[in-house]
Amino acid sequence: MPAASSPLAGVRKAVRPDAAIAVAGVELAAEPAGALHWPEQGLLAVADLHLEKGSSFAARGVLLPPYDTAATLARLGALIARCQPRVVVALGDSFHDGRGPARLADTDRATLRGLQRGRDWVWIKGNHDPDPPENVGGRFATTLKVGALTFRHEPTESGNGEIAGHLHPVARVSRRGRTVSRRCFAADDGRVVMPAFGAYAGGLNVRDRAFALVFRTLGFTAHVLGEQRVYAVAGKHCLPD
Repeated sequence: MPAASSPLAGVRKAVRPDAAIAVAGVELAAEPAGALHWPEQGLLAVADLHLEKGSSFAARGVLLPPYDTAATLARLGALIARCQPRVVVALGDSFHDGRGPARLADTDRATLRGLQRGRDWVWIKGNHDPDPPENVGGRFATTLKVGALTFRHEPTESGNGEIAGHLHPVARVSRRGRTVSRRCFAADDGRVVMPAFGAYAGGLNVRDRAFALVFRTLGFTAHVLGEQRVYAVAGKHCLPD
């Protein structure tokens, strides 16, 4: 969809794809695909890939098209090709369950290995995947501290300089009689809660109580993902469900 025809156009202000979200004095580029790029550190962060969610549901008799892992890795691969990071940080719930790594198709495993080649790849512990994944490359950590920032899966109430996932933020926005719900970054000066990157990952409205426990006020900004750019919307202007 061209930016000019997007229902998000003019909501508050358009943020160019390379515009920054400032957290604890660090400027991070918010990518429309739902990743954060820290060029000075050569770091790319994504959250909640939920790889193999389709196969997890299939094992329980709920049939979904089994292409979510391939689609998610393809989107991630496009970002890596453009940003050329030295470090990729996956902020937990990278696999939908603990057996997800074993269910990876050979082609998807090869794709993942190719994305990891020549760079540091860090799997952060999540609630869906609390144990180190096997045979998927990279290294495993509970948290990762880089400069003023701490990367973890679940946001904390007291975190400063915190980059987290887990909550899958979605903003509901109305403009010119049209209402849309889109994945977003929820951010203030001290933290960012990242959108879920996975093709089958769901979302939680930023006006939900879970975000109130993290941000305490509506003084955060929802950086809403558009087709080609990110739109900054004040938290108080986001609609509840």
